[in-house]
Amino acid sequence: MARLHLWLTDDAPASRWQAQAGQAFRVARSFARSPLAMLGALIILVLVVTALFAPWLAPYSPVGQNLGERLLPPSWAHWMGTDELGRDILSRVIHGTRITLLIVVMVALISAPIGLVIGAVAGYFGGWTDRVLMAITDVFLSLPKLIMALAFVAALGAGLQNAIIAIAVTSWPAYARIARAETLTFRNSEFISAVTLQGASSLRVISLHVIPLCMSSTIIRVTLDMAGIILTAAGLGFLGLGAQPPLPEWGAMISRGRSFILDQWWVATMPGFAIIVVSLGFCFLGDGLRDVLDPRQREGR
Repeated sequence: MARLHLWLTDDAPASRWQAQAGQAFRVARSFARSPLAMLGALIILVLVVTALFAPWLAPYSPVGQNLGERLLPPSWAHWMGTDELGRDILSRVIHGTRITLLIVVMVALISAPIGLVIGAVAGYFGGWTDRVLMAITDVFLSLPKLIMALAFVAALGAGLQNAIIAIAVTSWPAYARIARAETLTFRNSEFISAVTLQGASSLRVISLHVIPLCMSSTIIRVTLDMAGIILTAAGLGFLGLGAQPPLPEWGAMISRGRSFILDQWWVATMPGFAIIVVSLGFCFLGDGLRDVLDPRQREGR
């Protein structure tokens, strides 16, 4: 172990592999020094594990009804109680992690690449290309995300797939702005000029040099935006525009439980608590990634 530590922390690495491994080790060590970042990583790890093994972790069926056990308070038989149809809330919350994880992953996979490419192209070319792309971006940024998502879902129709598309369409402008700002800082750098003089096309420069340099900032912003994506998805579900019954979506569960909030508080409180915990986990994780991946944060410490 001592030799491995010395190999990873060597100031003069003998190969690219050693340099990359050493950099990854330093990033992981810096990340592990933040208690809140580790707490966030633990919450997200629990979320992923719960989503993967939901059928085995849930004690009951998430959609099975038992009217003889409706609105039971939390007990040893039902740790989070039951809802108005006698369904076990814990089982529904556990299976709801799959829907939540699906939404955040799909939105990130759709919106982040779109925003990254648009921002990199705008920053690299400048001129009228920059003005047109940023004008479109500003139009999207000028409207609240939830309002725009509601408009898109209303046009596309209610459903989980349409909710994902609507949230993704409203999320890309922030990534485009970040990528453009990053590109403007190095588009006239010597290494970009050297690559261009070697005959590289604009497509090659953007795809192989500009976009990779913008990745760290984009990853940080994506992680920080996960909480907002979860809240937007829960808002759509609360209004009946997201995942449709009987899918155990947390926002829809809160919507159905609001009628019983005074007497059977657990029906709406338990999925709301899950939303809060997962959102905080992504916020803590995003803050930790910003501290270890953002060079300006490292310089300020």
